[in-house]
Amino acid sequence: MAKGGKQDRSPATRLVTSGRSGDFSDHVVNPPVWRASTHLYPDCEALREGVKSNADGQFFYGRRGAPTQWALCDALTELEPGAAGTVLYPSGVAAIVGSLLAVLRAGDVLLVTDNAYDPTRNTAMGLLKRFGVEHRFFDPLDHEDFEAAFCDRTKAVMLENPGSLTMELCDIPALARIAREKGAVSLMDNTWATSLGFHALEHGCDIAITALTKHVGGHSDLMMGAASAGERWYRRLRQTAQQLGHVVSPDDASLALRGLRTMGVRLERETATALELARWLDAREEIAHVLCPMLPGSPGYELWSRDFGGGCGLFSFVLEGRDDAARCRLIDALELFGIGYSWGGFESLALPFDVTPVRSKMSWPKEGWGLEDTCGIRLSIGLEDPADLIADLEQALAAMDEG
Repeated sequence: MAKGGKQDRSPATRLVTSGRSGDFSDHVVNPPVWRASTHLYPDCEALREGVKSNADGQFFYGRRGAPTQWALCDALTELEPGAAGTVLYPSGVAAIVGSLLAVLRAGDVLLVTDNAYDPTRNTAMGLLKRFGVEHRFFDPLDHEDFEAAFCDRTKAVMLENPGSLTMELCDIPALARIAREKGAVSLMDNTWATSLGFHALEHGCDIAITALTKHVGGHSDLMMGAASAGERWYRRLRQTAQQLGHVVSPDDASLALRGLRTMGVRLERETATALELARWLDAREEIAHVLCPMLPGSPGYELWSRDFGGGCGLFSFVLEGRDDAARCRLIDALELFGIGYSWGGFESLALPFDVTPVRSKMSWPKEGWGLEDTCGIRLSIGLEDPADLIADLEQALAAMDEG
């Protein structure tokens, strides 16, 4: 790329400028919302020529998108070094399922990191199993266990970093290298850090999956997912998505584009606040352990420093010697933290979690901690003032022990 080309621009600049190269860009800042199911052709010859092409930027039919969706795809592709294209899906789970269906067939074996997002586990144990795909869970921190899980039928590996709920960081480049040597495709759920904080393809993965519902949307009013890949797998992803009828509305694509423009500054603010809260919680006697790989001295911190260019506001902690009733008293007493699923929005959220039902290979509580405590709480930090969030946690911790 010549000096001054798009890839020479900083990520912050690309967030603002990417996906703005259509005809609209000479007249307006944001692409118009193109609502259309039918795309018209000037004549029969053009209609027949249209069937021969299958690429963004060419009108065909509404299911293949239009300028609003294409602009979002272009922007996401530009943010993922090594990507040839991006496919959009109606949710993050749809992106995971669609990507797995693109690389697997009956008789194949799928390896799934044991600390994966619960719907990812359910996809392996449910839908894919019904379609004849065998799944095997592995401990991503144990490379010997990972290698031992492979067989001649292993075709894909599903990774996630950090792990869902318990926030373990694994060595993605090492795991992806092993998978490639074994002839398997590496897919990674990169929702936590996004392509701003972690370049999944450059670190050896073949397909990078993101739930745009979270940081990209950023305002808790959007459901969408995306998968980016190099030329080979991008074509397979696109074909499979079209066969499954996956499509996102132009209105939602417009919301995602709007959220994308401010994602960098939001992530910086949320990360800084999360670290401040993590340090504060780490010093509290009511807290047994803070699960935050960005926190210096925490397990995985060295990997985070080596591989990541940024983080986010999502982390967890474990209560010291309390039961579920105490945990619920704490969460119910919070005033600035909503109680609900998802994360990555401008508002802070708190969620109780229990790991045992969603682990097959990894122990809980973690070996080596010397702890018996298992009552976990996941926090998603938004854009509120950190001092106000700390004050809210402090009063809620007091309320926890008043019951």
